[in-house]
Amino acid sequence: MKAQVGDRLIPGESSSRTGLIIGLREADGSPPYVVKWLDTGHIALVFPGPYARLLPGHQQTDRPAPAAGGPAGTAGHVRA
Repeated sequence: MKAQVGDRLIPGESSSRTGLIIGLREADGSPPYVVKWLDTGHIALVFPGPYARLLPGHQQTDRPAPAAGGPAGTAGHVRA
């Protein structure tokens, strides 16, 4: 799995949760990713699971955009 900043991360097949990739730890785009979850605004360091998928940043989703100025939180280790 290779990502770019601005891509969307869907953590599972039936998940309604979407994360915006806001940072990469590896130059080649491999995990882990710094993700801002759009439903809560929480920012976490994410190691995607086997059913996770990426949507390119230019591809639109039917999910609402994140609220401006949401809580930043501290990066935690989360398995999506």
